[in-house]
Amino acid sequence: MYYIGIDIGTSSVKVLAIDEAGKIVKTVSREYPISYPFPLWSEQNPNDWWEQSKLALKDILEYIDKDKVKSIGFSGQMHGLVILDSEDKVIRPAILWNDQRTESECRFLNNDIGKDKLLSWTANIALNGFTAPKVLWVKQNEPENFKKIAKICLPKDYIAYKLSGEFATDYSDASGTLYLDVKNKKWSDDMMKILDIDENKLPKLYDSFSAIGTIKKDIATELGLPADVKIVIGGGDQAVAAVGGGIVENHHCSISLGTSGAVFATSDEFVMEDEGKLHVFCDARGKYHVMGVTLSAAASLKWYVEDFLKASSYDEVLTEVEKSDINENVYYLPYLSGERTPHNDPDAKATFLGMTVRHERKDMTRALLEGVCYSLRDCYELMHEVGINPKEIIINGGGAKNDFWCQMLADVLHTKIKKLDINEGPALGAAILASVGDGKYSSVSNACQDIIKTTKEFTPDEVSSKIYSEKYKKYKSLYPMLKDFFSSL
Repeated sequence: MYYIGIDIGTSSVKVLAIDEAGKIVKTVSREYPISYPFPLWSEQNPNDWWEQSKLALKDILEYIDKDKVKSIGFSGQMHGLVILDSEDKVIRPAILWNDQRTESECRFLNNDIGKDKLLSWTANIALNGFTAPKVLWVKQNEPENFKKIAKICLPKDYIAYKLSGEFATDYSDASGTLYLDVKNKKWSDDMMKILDIDENKLPKLYDSFSAIGTIKKDIATELGLPADVKIVIGGGDQAVAAVGGGIVENHHCSISLGTSGAVFATSDEFVMEDEGKLHVFCDARGKYHVMGVTLSAAASLKWYVEDFLKASSYDEVLTEVEKSDINENVYYLPYLSGERTPHNDPDAKATFLGMTVRHERKDMTRALLEGVCYSLRDCYELMHEVGINPKEIIINGGGAKNDFWCQMLADVLHTKIKKLDINEGPALGAAILASVGDGKYSSVSNACQDIIKTTKEFTPDEVSSKIYSEKYKKYKSLYPMLKDFFSSL
């Protein structure tokens, strides 16, 4: 038997199949474009996700026995606004998680409505990336489009809807909309009134491991799949990546070094940071998690290597950094797209500071890697403030492939870091959720205990940790000094 996971990422869709033993049989990726129609805007065509998902499914089905496919699960980029009309046609391009156009809408929600009310209704404050400010933006700037709205989807839910015909979402992904009552796991009546939307425009809520239905007959025929293949709703990419990393017990912690960087920690009980600096969401196992996000983690490295240096090789750049000196006082603020945790500032800008004539490329590279680590430490420190104290961290994402960066992160956080034997993150998590939804496993925890293994460990070096702690203090002083300058640009 086979279980398939589909991860609707920011730059590509990844489709992954596992067998009954949880072994990855095949992985396929297909890219799609992102458009930036104005500065700080970020959009995609949902139909690109759909077409490339179907092609990726067709690719992967060539490698397995189609008749033995039991279920399909999902992961997806969070917060994206997908709006459909009464004929289920996409009204406008999806507004993505990293889009920064909603500053005035966030000010209205946080200041006029009030952060205290938002926290009591949704456990979170308004951030540019969240879905609710995007709904308000469409209402205020595209009223004709707003009037056409019959359904409001998140990215992965649009693909699940196309495959199953079921208008559904899960609690983890819905938590990032700012119109879910996270603590009580229901749509917030107060937020729906503010957004001027009815509940019938919102999908039905499920646990991430729930089968919402079976594949549509015409899609099954097109793909050559059995008519009884179950569609399991899955979850937001960070929650599902946690499943793919085995983060399924109380106070487990993971760090994703992907395009964005996320510090994710589970909690059996509902917890909340007083000022809303941490996201408080439902998780994929049916309980809760807290999460801090830096918007440009591996994205900082990609920009630096490809656009700034225009280097032909990541390996060359990352190998030479190992010869750099930890005591150099060059700093990098990783705010290429503004910043979320802890500053919630779309005006924040990426910045190199402290360079002198004797500094070389390797010193700037080290500063960039350190800056991302310090930003993740900002998130990690907030975890401690709400009483979550992980003993170790599981790392995933593209940046985790570099051992030097992993060791640096262990030293900066002064916490042991473990690397997975398989680094497929959300796509693997989606396949695991598919297996749970089909009844192969009784719980997400049991599935992960059977499937997820770790290999390499990175233990903090005491000398390096002390140096980084002093440098982190200097790093923390930079944003307050530069905040007004950033907002004036």
